[in-house]
Amino acid sequence: MARPLRISYAGAFYHITSRGNERKDIFKSDSDREKFLSYLESAARRYNALVHVYCLMSNHYHLLMETPAGNLSQIMQHINGAYTTYFNVKHQRSGHLFQGRYKAILVDKDEYAKELSRYIHLNPVRAGIVDKPEAYNWSSYQYFIGRGKAPEWLVMDLILGYFGKKVSDAQKNYHKFVTAILGQEYKSPVDDRTNSAILGSVDFIEEIKDKYLKDKKGDRNLSELRAFSTRPAIQEIEKEVGIIFGADNALSKKVKLYFCHRYSGKKLKEIGAYFDIGESGVSQSSRRIALKISADEKLKKQIVQIESRLNLSRV
Repeated sequence: MARPLRISYAGAFYHITSRGNERKDIFKSDSDREKFLSYLESAARRYNALVHVYCLMSNHYHLLMETPAGNLSQIMQHINGAYTTYFNVKHQRSGHLFQGRYKAILVDKDEYAKELSRYIHLNPVRAGIVDKPEAYNWSSYQYFIGRGKAPEWLVMDLILGYFGKKVSDAQKNYHKFVTAILGQEYKSPVDDRTNSAILGSVDFIEEIKDKYLKDKKGDRNLSELRAFSTRPAIQEIEKEVGIIFGADNALSKKVKLYFCHRYSGKKLKEIGAYFDIGESGVSQSSRRIALKISADEKLKKQIVQIESRLNLSRV
């Protein structure tokens, strides 16, 4: 099986998730969760990991983490490896605890750190465990809103810095930001990816490609590098979508916008100019169609058809 693409460099910022094998619980008690947090602490101390956000669910966890030393693999080997050893000994089991390798998406932090932190902190609410994020004890949210003393290894300055210079103001504003969408349909920011390994603008992706991926082109095991190959032109997308949906109808145009936004590599301004629509209209239309695709099996099959015709892999 092709291994996932890992992009590591000094200062890289990631959204990291890891799930239990066969989706089984990786935390069976509060003491398990406390132990896992202790490994985040030791990763910060030993390997200079900067943990910005965390949330521990029953069978998976989320982290927003930065690696000043560019040593993601070393950090994750410590966290997942040490915790697996602890868990197996305590619960008298053997074998893999986590389902495959952890998932690490490289993130343009200036563009997505706020939204990802909100998405992570609202996990327990979406799962129906609590009604409000502050009622969940096993995420970093409580510290972001000033409830309790934050652990020394938790880095909150980056996220809170977007919400005010004074800490108390930033905490209040962050609380408003997170709770503003309670009860609303909310799409994961990760769904905005145009590449399965990276979450960021086209310019950010191109910068990463030029700086860190040139030497990996010959590695056939890095299947996700296919996403960096020549992108389909807007005209090609328009043609293939037209074959499946017809040339002139509202749904066809929305699907064209979705494909152009997701796969063409063009800036919103360029896509908008081509379809005579504003930049915000492009992104809003794309997001609405993405939500519709996830809920409509017929539409999902049609989207897969177009992806196949354009020689695209689903990301």
